[in-house]
Amino acid sequence: MILFKGIENITEDFRGSFVTIGNFDGVHLSHQFICRKLAGEAKAAGTKSLVITFDPHPKMILHPHIRPFYLITTLAEKLKLLENYGVDGTLVIPFSPEYSNTTAEQFVFGFLGQKLAVRKVIVGHDYTFGQAKQGNSDYLIASGAKLGFAVEVIDAVKVGDDIISSTLIRNLILQGDINSVYKFMGRCYNIAGIVVSGQGRGAGLGFPTANLEPEKELLPPPGIYAAFAWLEGKCYMAALNIGAKPTFADYTFTFEAYLLDYTGNARGKRMNILFVEKLRDIVKFDGPEMLKQQIAADVEKVRAILLNNMEKKE
Repeated sequence: MILFKGIENITEDFRGSFVTIGNFDGVHLSHQFICRKLAGEAKAAGTKSLVITFDPHPKMILHPHIRPFYLITTLAEKLKLLENYGVDGTLVIPFSPEYSNTTAEQFVFGFLGQKLAVRKVIVGHDYTFGQAKQGNSDYLIASGAKLGFAVEVIDAVKVGDDIISSTLIRNLILQGDINSVYKFMGRCYNIAGIVVSGQGRGAGLGFPTANLEPEKELLPPPGIYAAFAWLEGKCYMAALNIGAKPTFADYTFTFEAYLLDYTGNARGKRMNILFVEKLRDIVKFDGPEMLKQQIAADVEKVRAILLNNMEKKE
């Protein structure tokens, strides 16, 4: 997949391409469907497929008072995922206060029509664009009729009765509903980070943990989780603790993982955590020995859960 950073860097061979446009945060099942369809149709037509997306997310510019603003995927993760679904190129448009003043007409006639000479545009059912969201699928269809490109609007993709959306997935993550997240994304939610030094309490209990500095703001609620941990190209089963350590009267935030069957030193290395299932909430125990017994039970439960979910480690 070719990556273009900025409209001015689009190459001539992407004129006449098939395109889709959106934020694609999470690259969930609906996004995946659109990308596969785009890539397949463009290939059949003998032209290029191009995803057009924005960075930072427009809401971070248009609504700067909303903090934290939760993103499911980092830009790097989003680009890697988009590549997996066969598209030829992705254009990342830097979104700024100035760019937010681009009208729907300027975007369609000036960019899609004049600059790209697109042959087809595929968008989701709820797509809006342009200054003050002036543009929508109806505007695209009418404009395409004038400029000579086709427009296809994809109906909402559902799992059961639920329409898949990035907003729904964010809320499920915040609620700790990890199983539902997998259903809508087709993969586990992940959080990566660098392993940093901790206080060594886990090692003292016989379960040394790797303390991470999460790269994302979007965190599941405090609790104990079964997870897969990718470290230096290898995957390990992990018991993950998010939150405080009330047994030690320590209420500072921690994000730490005990890697089953790992004996190395992970400090300073980057680890990627894939959430599989929440085991329980954090509980205050009557002393370290009771906590140690509970951790041992948690670890065995984690092993059983993960052995039954090995397909989720990729």
